[in-house]
Amino acid sequence: MVHLIELKNVAKYYYMGDNVVKALDDINIIIEKGDFVAIMGPSGSGKSTGMNLTGSLDLATKGDIFLDGINIEQLSESELAQIRGQKIGFIFQSFNLIPNLTALENVTLPMMFQGVDKEKRIKKAEKVLEKVGLKDRMDHYPNQLSGGQQQRVAIARALANNPDIILADEPTGNLDTKTGEIVIEFLQKLNKEGRTIIIVTHDPELAMTHAKTVYWLKDGKIEKVTKKVSGKWKVIKQK
Repeated sequence: MVHLIELKNVAKYYYMGDNVVKALDDINIIIEKGDFVAIMGPSGSGKSTGMNLTGSLDLATKGDIFLDGINIEQLSESELAQIRGQKIGFIFQSFNLIPNLTALENVTLPMMFQGVDKEKRIKKAEKVLEKVGLKDRMDHYPNQLSGGQQQRVAIARALANNPDIILADEPTGNLDTKTGEIVIEFLQKLNKEGRTIIIVTHDPELAMTHAKTVYWLKDGKIEKVTKKVSGKWKVIKQK
């Protein structure tokens, strides 16, 4: 069976002089199409490193990472960038919008890297910005938008290439509670439409309320995996 994303015995080490920092150490993650997954853990647990590896933003020191059955460890950087751009949309805590581009221009950018012509880019960007409720803010620059509006631009940008996977790093971290709930509700809506959602968070309430599967990380290892079955949480793997 081909999983959408699979990390097999993956480790990520950083070498600092004679010291080795094991950010992740021999972890296994399987993500199926249509799941809503939370990678959960406190600061320093390895969850951001896990996000980078799961999202094909980084390669492992050891182990294999498969994206839709393709071992990304064997791809060139240009091949990796292309497949990542097609399959994964990223939402970051700090929004990562380009300040001198309008909301519309920020959303067209990922399509430009995929070779979509200008007219199609603009039409698609307008459509997804309307979908996230920003029809009247398309020509605004990031500094003219609230935090919640900037995050919705980031969501629209993540949807630009119609990816199968949305990967969100602490998507509510810089937002007030009410705005954060709106963002999470939108991610749930995308999940119901068939997209696979992966969120990285340190907030157990967010993970347990909204996700279907939670990977609990501590000190670079997976302590346990919990899954929501018939509305109840079950531990399916424990260290």
